[in-house]
Amino acid sequence: MREISVEVIGKDPPCKRCQAALKNVEEAASKLKTSDVEIHVSHLDIASRDVIAKYGVLISPSLVVNSVVKVVGSVPDKEEVERILRAIIK
Repeated sequence: MREISVEVIGKDPPCKRCQAALKNVEEAASKLKTSDVEIHVSHLDIASRDVIAKYGVLISPSLVVNSVVKVVGSVPDKEEVERILRAIIK
């Protein structure tokens, strides 16, 4: 089984933009989950020094897939998240 880690980096508690990003990621992930692919979605606090040191992002929301920053400072729509995830699943 393939595992994909998706992290939405934003404020804690999440602002409306971060909530929208997280919702779009969760919906895209549930649509693409299969018996061969497991997608784990989590939320990280952008104010965390560890998060800043690891990913170098200072603008939220940001999207990280398998430790690679894919989106910074915008809310990706479901279709964009699906395209990102499909490219990794292939």
